[in-house]
Amino acid sequence: MKKFSLTAAIQKRNSINQSAFIPYMMAGDGGLEVLNKRISFLEKSGADAIEIGIPFSDPVADGEVIQDAGSRALAHGVTLRKVMRELQKEKHSIPLVIMSYLNPILSFGIPEFVKSCEQAAVRGLIIPDLPYEERELLTNALMDKDIALVPLISLTSSKERIEKIAQAAEGFIYAVTVNGITGIRNGFDEELGDHLNELKQVSKVPVLAGFGISTPEQVRDFSLLADGVIVGSAIVSAFHEENYEKIQSLIEADRVIVKS
Repeated sequence: MKKFSLTAAIQKRNSINQSAFIPYMMAGDGGLEVLNKRISFLEKSGADAIEIGIPFSDPVADGEVIQDAGSRALAHGVTLRKVMRELQKEKHSIPLVIMSYLNPILSFGIPEFVKSCEQAAVRGLIIPDLPYEERELLTNALMDKDIALVPLISLTSSKERIEKIAQAAEGFIYAVTVNGITGIRNGFDEELGDHLNELKQVSKVPVLAGFGISTPEQVRDFSLLADGVIVGSAIVSAFHEENYEKIQSLIEADRVIVKS
């Protein structure tokens, strides 16, 4: 099994009995000129990795907040190619994870995109509309690269499918905590804890919870259930409002003792 820097960053946090925190941000929301500045802010605030969304015209997995951020970025003329060029301008010490739909990557060209990821120190890819059965579109090009193709597992996945995806998982498992799109939510399924525990039992890589986690209280709750949390809409909103204290409070809420 390949070793990935992304996995190592999460396990490093877990090794001191803390849960990993991965914030999501929309590349180009506010202009590309703030992209690296915002990455540096998240890095200094204690993020363990950063998920960077690529704006897309048909973001089927995204809720209203992230859709609006993507629309603002597209209005600035932001593209995947421009984002990759911007990321290459600075070196960051934590793993970057690109979240993109498949179409922009195919338009970029898979070999060229993978090369660009290496040059930008991207250590993970999340592609929500790439089915598990078609992952070889990317895995063949990533064969000898330190770039993990991170799988998403939904609440409705069968036990057999979960085990199949978990066995081939790279980087971490993105455990989707709700049925539906991203966005701020007030509550979650009561059996979610059991679901996350089952994923951890069959996975060789860390299991991170994401979708709908938006308050310090929810961050703390999920920190006790998973190896880490991913926070998207709340981070995107905070950047748009220039509320940097809110972002810091979310990351600080994650620094709790995890269950053994």
